[in-house]
Amino acid sequence: MRIFVISAYTFIFIKMPSSKISPSFQNQNLEALLESAKPFLREEFHKIDEKLPTLIEILCSAGAGECYHRIGTFLDHLRHVYRTIKLWKAPDSIALCALFHSVYSNSYSNIVLFDPETSRDKVRSLIGEAAERIAYLFCVVHRQSLVHKSIMCQFTESELREYLEASEVSVTKAHDNGVFNGDEKWRKKMQSLVPAGGLIGRHHTTGEEIPVSRRMIGVFLLMTIADISEQYFGFQDVLYENTNGRLELNGDQFDTLYPGNGKPGLWMNAASRMAAVYTLLVREEAIFLQENRSGSGIDRDEDIELVIPPVFDHCTTILDANDLIMARDLYWEVVCDDGCDQVKKDKSEGKLVKCIEVNPYVGEPHVLLGQFYMSRGRFEEAEKEIEKGLRLFLEWGGSWDKRISWEGWVAWCRVMLNKAKERSWPQTAWGVINLGLVR
Repeated sequence: MRIFVISAYTFIFIKMPSSKISPSFQNQNLEALLESAKPFLREEFHKIDEKLPTLIEILCSAGAGECYHRIGTFLDHLRHVYRTIKLWKAPDSIALCALFHSVYSNSYSNIVLFDPETSRDKVRSLIGEAAERIAYLFCVVHRQSLVHKSIMCQFTESELREYLEASEVSVTKAHDNGVFNGDEKWRKKMQSLVPAGGLIGRHHTTGEEIPVSRRMIGVFLLMTIADISEQYFGFQDVLYENTNGRLELNGDQFDTLYPGNGKPGLWMNAASRMAAVYTLLVREEAIFLQENRSGSGIDRDEDIELVIPPVFDHCTTILDANDLIMARDLYWEVVCDDGCDQVKKDKSEGKLVKCIEVNPYVGEPHVLLGQFYMSRGRFEEAEKEIEKGLRLFLEWGGSWDKRISWEGWVAWCRVMLNKAKERSWPQTAWGVINLGLVR
């Protein structure tokens, strides 16, 4: 597999082996990944960006902490999406956009912290011109029609899988041999749906036409993956009648009681399809840059750097909706067990192993399996599972089972990892409840 980062002047390939865990993260020391996350865990925001404490204070003053948003407050949501985008190593302009990504309201949310007619200069002075422009477009463009209907709905899953494989070959030929073939199926489809010169979107309230570059559409896709992963849980599945796991938003159970039972949401099939489209867009952009080294003569936002996040095998694997449902149900059966039936409890291992087999992209099942092993003295197996779980939490920057915060899951992983390395685990209820120290 090859992944790449595209900036205005670079086309960088990194050759990597295939793996169920994102290769670039796997090749890094786990402690180094944790170091990247520690400023978020410790709320040392000045170490992330010297402007961040002030920006958070301004969002608080604007009322973000008083507005409801899915699993908490709007301030929580903005901070958490920023965290994910930052942990994905996106450039500052995109990360700061994430922190302010819905402050002007948008076609999915009616929250307005800053009036887009009168406050753009103020926001621009806070986060910079580039970040404010991305945030503004993310807010005002009708993304359901531009991204969902015009792009996402035009691909079948079988096409995406075929095109991911074909595009891997294409970028290799372009990079290694300077060979380009614009007649390839995947390239023709991407060029027809998202041309090099971009598309025309529409303002979600006025209908005004707004030019949107191909790279800006890439940012919309990247941001939406992070956005969905942060906020979606079982309540929305019931609300939208998402029984098939494809998140088609066709249902309308408006009388669903919030917050529901707290099940993990069935959002990962949709997010993985979006990640696949994002990868195809990035690969087409990479080839375009190779073919047009002297420039295309059009404004394409080539100063926007596109990065590939580590999730879903670096956005190259689509999680089947049926597998997603099976994994969620197996996990839920195990995690909600009351512990009274020892025979049923002992069957948890097989259920968790199957859960991980069909959905290897979330950390919680690994963590539960690790604890199962710990309580039975199988410390080496436990250590491996807990490390996998912790790595996945650090990749996502958020949790799948949102009844526990990301910070809480990371802390629990670290406590258990410490104990696994010590080859010890409490054998009493008081011993378990007293766990907490992380070294």
